[in-house]
Amino acid sequence: MRLLREGYRTVSSLRGPLLFAEGLKEVGYGEIVTIETGRDTRKGQILQVDEGIASIQVFEGTAGIDPAKTTVWLDRDEVRIPVGEGILGKVLTGRGTPILGEEIGYIEEYLPVTGYPINPSSRKTPSSYIETGISSIDLMNTLVKGQKLPIFSGSGLPANELAAQIVQQARVPAKDTSFMVVFAAMGITNREADFFLNTFKDSGALNKGVFFINLASDSAVERLLTPRLALTVAEFFAFRKGYDVLVILTDMLYYCEALREISSSREEVPGRRGFPGYMYSDLAELYERAGCIRESSGSITQIPIITMPDDDMTHPVVDLSGYITEGQIVLDRNIFSRVGYPPINVLPSLSRLMNKGIGKNLTFRNHRPLADQLYAAYARAVEIGKLRLIVGDEGLTEIEHRYLGFGERFESDFINQGNIHRNLMESEKIAWQCLSLLPESELYRLPSDYVAENFQPQE
Repeated sequence: MRLLREGYRTVSSLRGPLLFAEGLKEVGYGEIVTIETGRDTRKGQILQVDEGIASIQVFEGTAGIDPAKTTVWLDRDEVRIPVGEGILGKVLTGRGTPILGEEIGYIEEYLPVTGYPINPSSRKTPSSYIETGISSIDLMNTLVKGQKLPIFSGSGLPANELAAQIVQQARVPAKDTSFMVVFAAMGITNREADFFLNTFKDSGALNKGVFFINLASDSAVERLLTPRLALTVAEFFAFRKGYDVLVILTDMLYYCEALREISSSREEVPGRRGFPGYMYSDLAELYERAGCIRESSGSITQIPIITMPDDDMTHPVVDLSGYITEGQIVLDRNIFSRVGYPPINVLPSLSRLMNKGIGKNLTFRNHRPLADQLYAAYARAVEIGKLRLIVGDEGLTEIEHRYLGFGERFESDFINQGNIHRNLMESEKIAWQCLSLLPESELYRLPSDYVAENFQPQE
């Protein structure tokens, strides 16, 4: 262990959030440095050393730095965050310092934010679900413990409101393990930060989680650090303390734009739409920190929220996230304007691990058939709605009119639930009220005994 820090007054240039220094000895990727500018002290992290020149990303930005008067000190450490029970209920910046002036109480240790890779052989198959209180997720796209299920949202749609609602309502039903939420917001405005903080305070959710807030005015470097801090805290509580942890990351588009900004400052060869070619592996590094392991009763479940520019699902950030994760929840602009909140379009939405956490002794025996029947009936209703624009009402059969009635009822009663909590039994009941508008013969995806028990024909 080095007892003396080494200082270098060899800063050669600045570029964006990066500082370049020459002659640093025996340094490696990820090491922390202290930067004395003559006016203040800042922190940085070494990104690369090439031909004797170290690229350092400065957490507070490089504004106001005079290279001739700046000294770089090697801390010989990596970025760490204090963890322990004392961090529960705290609101932290994107660098892990308290926002509201409260000091972190009981600290057990300082963990590196890079985390520890999960041995694939130690992972275990998810076997239970997390209830969000939202019908179109819980019944049709069930979130399973250990899953990565992103929410794709167009600009201006209520993704923040949905994130806040999930934070307040999420729970693991009928389980003895403790449950908590780790929430990380990146690149948000002061108004959005106030919305989140006030909502969590009023609902009491602030007391059962850890919250990280990175503002749009904060540096791009800090934006890259924020999700790593959040996931390190989640790993501590999940795999050391046995908590079931739900991690919500919003907005991953802003994270990737910060990645692009730093990549551009390093003059790297750009990939699609200017994003760096290594963005896939960078996102995978974050997303793959979710899961369940055999040695712990805890788990990490992720809900990354990603804005789709121009509602484009082929955008690189959205596209790559879809490859890495296990499904998607899609917010739709037409549903928002026509139906209400939450504007979840269930047709392109998907939970690939849903079958692992539903069924007998987990949710209810006919959960999968009911979800399939709702999908089939709603898809038919949407198709008939397009046909009606061509042939008119008089060109439709009686059954087709019944499907249109189902579609309207499904959107107004099932999808448009507002900012309220529904348990799975309530969602199932409303689903049957919608399906009862159809002829019994159309419920061909459901077991006959289940239909006989719940079907109540409506004229």
